[in-house]
Amino acid sequence: MASTSSRGVILIHSAPRALCPHLEWAVGRSLGRAVNFEWVDQPVLAGARRAEFYWEGPVGTGAALATAIRGWEHLRFEVTEDPTPRSDGGRWMHTPGLGIHYAQTDAAGNVVIGEDRLRYAMEVSAGDAHELRRELEVALGAAWDEELEPFRHASDDAAVVWLHKVG
Repeated sequence: MASTSSRGVILIHSAPRALCPHLEWAVGRSLGRAVNFEWVDQPVLAGARRAEFYWEGPVGTGAALATAIRGWEHLRFEVTEDPTPRSDGGRWMHTPGLGIHYAQTDAAGNVVIGEDRLRYAMEVSAGDAHELRRELEVALGAAWDEELEPFRHASDDAAVVWLHKVG
């Protein structure tokens, strides 16, 4: 049986300049071929670089890519893998302070929370609505999304607008 092919995106949101060639090497090794990213300055973090890279490979390549690049300090990234007729999609997010978060995704890119994870959240919350909300936010990766959001929108075409909570 032929292996099913998938595709996805690697979004390096911020990486120290010295780390950039090492990231290309690690991704290339996972894909089985040399790769070159188009690095640009990351305006949110002085001295950092950012890049987007579209990949194709066998199902499971997203997990292999996230594993290959997750151990470096000061690195913020996302890896996505599109679903196929035979497999679920996935999204891996990483920040220096939070580590890595994995979530299954559907055809539209929405995070899918499995039945067991929902049952766990209900059990742990024991009827406390605030605790249930916290557990669901963990399952959705809300803290990772919050930390990565300014880096996602920072580019030459999109100005960064910093909003500060008042009160």
